[in-house]
Amino acid sequence: MIRTETHRRGDTPESLPERLLAFAASLDKLQLGVVLFLSGVGLVFIYSTGIQAGDGAYFFRRQLLWLAVGAAAYFGCAVPDLSRRRYRVIAAIVYMVTLVMLVLVLIPGIGIRVYGATRWIGAGPLRIQPSEFAKIGLILALSSLFSSMLFRVDRLGGPLAGAVVMLIPAALIVVEPDLGSAIVCVPVFLAMLFCAGLKWRFILIGVLAAALLASAAVLNETMRISPLLSNYQRARIRTFLNPEYDRSGAGYNAYQAKLAVGSGGVTGKGIGEGTQNTLGFLPQTVANNDFIFSVIAEETGFFGALALICAYILLLYSILRTAFLTEDAFGRSLCVGAAAMFFTHMFINIGMSVGVMPITGLSLPLVSRGGSFTVVSLALLGMVQAVHRHRQSE
Repeated sequence: MIRTETHRRGDTPESLPERLLAFAASLDKLQLGVVLFLSGVGLVFIYSTGIQAGDGAYFFRRQLLWLAVGAAAYFGCAVPDLSRRRYRVIAAIVYMVTLVMLVLVLIPGIGIRVYGATRWIGAGPLRIQPSEFAKIGLILALSSLFSSMLFRVDRLGGPLAGAVVMLIPAALIVVEPDLGSAIVCVPVFLAMLFCAGLKWRFILIGVLAAALLASAAVLNETMRISPLLSNYQRARIRTFLNPEYDRSGAGYNAYQAKLAVGSGGVTGKGIGEGTQNTLGFLPQTVANNDFIFSVIAEETGFFGALALICAYILLLYSILRTAFLTEDAFGRSLCVGAAAMFFTHMFINIGMSVGVMPITGLSLPLVSRGGSFTVVSLALLGMVQAVHRHRQSE
């Protein structure tokens, strides 16, 4: 008996260096490499967008600080075995906390209003965007629900319960208003529901219901019965449908972003040499966030933009590979939700820069400037690493 216990203790590294080496060996190296590459690209071009204005170093240091916080969250979230039952309880708590944050941001005096939208909560010198944290809360809550023994995807009550879990934070986010973040909730929910084994007949019913709701929403906005969209949101939609509409006003940023992408050519103008950026045609308020892909495309050209897209493909591949390899339903659902979130952000952000998607203000993961989404992205990727490390049931 004593020999057996000694043997078991010997299987586990005892010293701190051994534990760290074992932890490093268990990580998904592909995902970690892509994360480092994308974060490095973000730092370079966040600095590049501020060269002309003289504040590139300021934004660089600020983003570096957020990346440091995110790195701590990344490796911290990569440690636990998320297949343990207690983490599913924690998932529900995180979801409830994010709902409280979404309510708090709407209370006058607590939420910070910028450009007609109340999306931030002040925390000393920092601003926290609850809608970003709500995405990780939603993924955790849906993963917990869909992996529950009581959940039945083939009964209407199962998908409806998931829809309620998704609609509550989405509705609160719409009120801010932050339509882009609310939109992200939908593909995340649908991808996770499909992963849970949803039958095609339910998918068809959902598509028909969504079509009816979309038609009703268009009719509502057109006839101004009870409009939900703000004036700037309507202007963005009109600009998307008619690119020549108000090029000097609502469509200015989208027009300049497309010019930047096209002017980059095959090899680009060189880092820090993009004229749309350095001459201020693409305002710095959006150049290092919403339209940072346009800056990258102008300064590194087609090959640079292609390399960035390939990096995102590798990131999605690594996440979905972990989803296929894991034997835990909670972990599999979490990975699929993470992949859906990153794909939606990537697709819409790049689509905004090339004019195939309306402007919604979604960041480019790990590349765009921003604190809340950077920390959320790295924390979620850390959880995917945790699933990868414990992908085989004991």
